[in-house]
Amino acid sequence: MESRYYKDLTPVLNANGMVGTKIYVQPEGEIVHLEFQPKAHLKAHKTPVNVAFFVLEGTATLTIGEESQSFPAGTIIDSPKDIPHAVTNEGDTLMRILVIKMPKP
Repeated sequence: MESRYYKDLTPVLNANGMVGTKIYVQPEGEIVHLEFQPKAHLKAHKTPVNVAFFVLEGTATLTIGEESQSFPAGTIIDSPKDIPHAVTNEGDTLMRILVIKMPKP
């Protein structure tokens, strides 16, 4: 059995009110834990694989293509490959999400 605590791992992103840590990296996929301080924003970008976002805490506002919507904790959101997507914490509290990429880009 292998385990790790996400706060013990080295972040791959730590800027502009966001901390991103790869918590699972295997040939078949990747999972990134992202923390957003209030008003933090991950700019629109594309990925070559489908992405699923799982909101752990707070409310996440996602823009996928031309659509924008806010989602509470416990929601999973699908984002198709090659479509621009962005994430914003419009709230006043910490927001945390998991970004699940299958297969690994």
